Amino acid sequence: MLFYYLIALLAGVAAATQAAVNSQLAAGLGGQPVLAALVSFAVGTVFLALAGLGLADVPRAWAALPRQPLWLWLGGVLGAGFVLTMVVLAPRVGIVNLLFCIIVGQLLAATVIDHWGLLRMPARPMNWSRLLGLSVMALGLGLFFFGERLARALAQWGKA
Repeated sequence: MLFYYLIALLAGVAAATQAAVNSQLAAGLGGQPVLAALVSFAVGTVFLALAGLGLADVPRAWAALPRQPLWLWLGGVLGAGFVLTMVVLAPRVGIVNLLFCIIVGQLLAATVIDHWGLLRMPARPMNWSRLLGLSVMALGLGLFFFGERLARALAQWGKA
């Protein structure tokens, strides 16, 4: 199980790196974030095609593809929107700020999906420890974004 968590940690490292790389690609393409996202997806598609040929049962998967509900195709649209958002926002708000907001959004959505078992996922009901964890994350987000302002306000209040 630890191996899976390490892979997830590496995915987080990849997301931060991808935001920086794709933002620089957009700048190199004359400030074209949509084209940078397209190039990113094209390169990723080639990589996945090669990996699929070596690791997957491609004929069986292709045969099953037409029987899938249309809503399952939204994964590609969501992924494209995610990459495009990172390309556009990383140079504007910074990678740390961007990923912090993304992570909080992911945790909130994951909590809802897990609690009610949405999108055919197994239900994992909310409990006090998860709620406390999300609350700590929200407090961390507030401190991260408003901590300096809060410190200045408290310093001014202390002088009064």
